[in-house]
Amino acid sequence: MDISIVNMALPAIRDDLNASTAGLQWTVDAYTLVLASFLMLAGSTADRYGRKRMFRLGLTVFGIGSLLCSLAPGIDALIAARAVQAVGGTMLNPVAMAIVVTVFPDRADRARAIGIFGATAGLSLVLGPILGGALVDGLGWRSIFWVNLPIVVVAVLLAGRYVPESRAAHGRRFDPVGQLLVVLLLGGVVTAIIESEKRGWTAPPILALLLVAAVAAVVLIRYERRRAEPMLELGLFRSVPFSSAVVIALVAYSGFGVFLFVTTLYLQSVRHLSALDAGLSLLPVGLLICVLSPLTGRVVGARGPRLPLVVAGTALALGAAASLTIGLTTPLPIVLAIFLLFGVFLGTINPPIANSAVSGMPVSMAGLAGSLASVGRQTGTSLGVAVAGSIVGATATTDPHRFVRAAHTVWWPMIAVGLIVVALALISTSRRARLTVQEL
Repeated sequence: MDISIVNMALPAIRDDLNASTAGLQWTVDAYTLVLASFLMLAGSTADRYGRKRMFRLGLTVFGIGSLLCSLAPGIDALIAARAVQAVGGTMLNPVAMAIVVTVFPDRADRARAIGIFGATAGLSLVLGPILGGALVDGLGWRSIFWVNLPIVVVAVLLAGRYVPESRAAHGRRFDPVGQLLVVLLLGGVVTAIIESEKRGWTAPPILALLLVAAVAAVVLIRYERRRAEPMLELGLFRSVPFSSAVVIALVAYSGFGVFLFVTTLYLQSVRHLSALDAGLSLLPVGLLICVLSPLTGRVVGARGPRLPLVVAGTALALGAAASLTIGLTTPLPIVLAIFLLFGVFLGTINPPIANSAVSGMPVSMAGLAGSLASVGRQTGTSLGVAVAGSIVGATATTDPHRFVRAAHTVWWPMIAVGLIVVALALISTSRRARLTVQEL
């Protein structure tokens, strides 16, 4: 909900804090990038010291970060506060998924539980844009962070009462070198993409960032292979379903990042809708996710992840292709109908990713496996926002015609992303791929 609310508030933040397009990108990506960088650390730490304890600590830090965001005097302070929020966020989603896996050891029950868990994403997309739009229009953009505080308090109390404590029999040791290399890799790529719009791809700082990321990737693989208890367990990637789930999460959620970033600016800056009206425009998408996610969880439990993944990839490709027809004067009902394709995509993508990532994994690695899938999702969202922002740039406020043309450029690679999801769905669910899980 926090991510969708913040996206709805971007135009208001831009106007109030005189923020550039890069500043808006960093407002989103400071959160998702920190989240992606430290999810594996949070997952392995939770496995070692207790998942319930880590979950409640994450909620508390997230609340503190939200308070700091609401008090930010400028865009730089807001970006820094978003990073604090993300530190808390690293302890939430993957740890929660590990808790679900622990509580529901039966495969079918777990798949249904993951479907319900995924439906909360749909609920957040229903509530986030509408609540965010109402708060921005009524109380200003700072109020979107105030709303997190009572939610955090209630969640801490409920977790203390209902969530059982669990931990791995043998937790992994902290891997500072591996953690630093992950930060350099992800940070270098995302920063280069965001800053390329202003500096150009051939600028020395951009080339230096890409070089740092490339070197970090090579060193990370070599280092983790030799470590007895690596943060990045490369052996997990021998499982074709698991490795495919991570790649699908990466590419699919780049589509989510593009959709949310471009759509928010299009509805408010090009179509001149209020924040609340723009939020209401996304209501059908969220409702569709709420309906489809639990159903998808049941399908995954009964028949496996192939059909939902094929449907998700096809819907993303069709939605991106249909978005190429959206212009300045496209009737709003047609625009909303195109959005429904993204609702189908988002409603069917998460349960099979989550289930494929943790199914067949040793219980001691549940937190780490869930974390790696979440890393793929958060990194994909960061890359999607970074790519969309670097292509669209400031055109939404300077020239709506240029914005529409730039947005069309963004959607072409998203068609390819949808087709990649379909291909990986077929590969990862084959009999030969399933045998690789048993070899772990």
